[in-house]
Amino acid sequence: MAMLPFRPTPFFADKNKAFWYLQLAGWGSVFLLRAMSALANGLPLDLLLVIFVTTVTGFSISLVLSVAYRQLIDRKPLVTWGMTMIALLLAVIVHVSIDAWVQGLYYAGARETTFAQRFIGLSYIPLTLMGGWSALYYAINYFLTVEEQADRLERLEAQATSAHLAMLRYQLNPHFLFNTLNSISTLVLLKQTEPANAMLTRLSSFLRHTLVSEPGSQVTLAQEVETLQLYLDIERMRFEERLRTHFSVEEQALKAQLPSMLLQPLIENAIKYAVSPQEEGARISLEARVYNGRLQVGVEDTGPGASGPIQGELLAAERPGARDTTSTGVGLANIQSRLAQAYGEKHRFEITSNPSGGFSVFIEIPFEPLEEGPVHNSQSDDALTSTQNNSQNAAPTPTLAAPTPQSMGS
Repeated sequence: MAMLPFRPTPFFADKNKAFWYLQLAGWGSVFLLRAMSALANGLPLDLLLVIFVTTVTGFSISLVLSVAYRQLIDRKPLVTWGMTMIALLLAVIVHVSIDAWVQGLYYAGARETTFAQRFIGLSYIPLTLMGGWSALYYAINYFLTVEEQADRLERLEAQATSAHLAMLRYQLNPHFLFNTLNSISTLVLLKQTEPANAMLTRLSSFLRHTLVSEPGSQVTLAQEVETLQLYLDIERMRFEERLRTHFSVEEQALKAQLPSMLLQPLIENAIKYAVSPQEEGARISLEARVYNGRLQVGVEDTGPGASGPIQGELLAAERPGARDTTSTGVGLANIQSRLAQAYGEKHRFEITSNPSGGFSVFIEIPFEPLEEGPVHNSQSDDALTSTQNNSQNAAPTPTLAAPTPQSMGS
């Protein structure tokens, strides 16, 4: 996976230009401050020329220092700081020497001072300026280094999350194919070639539809419902009237975005453990609404439920009391992991199983509507009801109330 380029703070997007801006602004401020101080103290105007020369001297020496520091900044700390102190000391000596020489020319005949006296008397200003400039140079470069490292870390975390989501998404196809191909194999063994061929054709359409989206991408709930209908078309060939479905999805909820192929394992889980083991089959209901700025989705079946109480985290790979040796055990655990990767602590994933019958899954995620483009409303063969009430203020219906956490898996 290729590393994305570093995007620095806008001012430092062009480091060369930013350097010259800071140089001109900094040394220009030094000249202005010293000039105003001289004028405020009633010094002659021609002293401004001396100040200008010393400022240009500092400006020029700092350019040489920048070249030296650029070579030292990536060395070992002992080498960097040791050589920096030597370079800074040499720069101050050169700066003070030039200042003392210029001052000697300016005050020639007016003051009887030696070069050494002028050197000592003028050393504090170049030392302060060069020291401050050096500290600022390293501070800015340290800031840029920290910013780059933080940016790279953030991008690595984002890429790792994307890779994990892709892995989870790719895990769904073998899970689904394993069960569907097993059904087709059963039809072939029973020499029901026409239904087997029809199921293969619909399987091809389903895979073509699901593989269009990128792993880890998001789709609207309307698109997810459309995908579920393709999947249910396959399963209805197997179960016929034993498989009964009811979808109730609000108009506003159809625009909500969620991870692709998020709900298909829930429907598959319901078919496996509710429809398949019962001679009369079962009814699978899907309801979705927007409540208080969050998307609430509930999937419920009228199957046998669990055979006993279930406690703790979602770790089991099968429903207790409904063990199926052909299950790959990735359905509900996969969904929970994908939600955790996509939304962190901002999601809810809870399940309820009634020993007397019935199993439900409740999902709540932030409502992120898709504002652009048409939303396709795909309807179930039995019912897809799009309610359009004030979901922001109305209380959730009982079927979408948060269930008690249970440990369950597909």
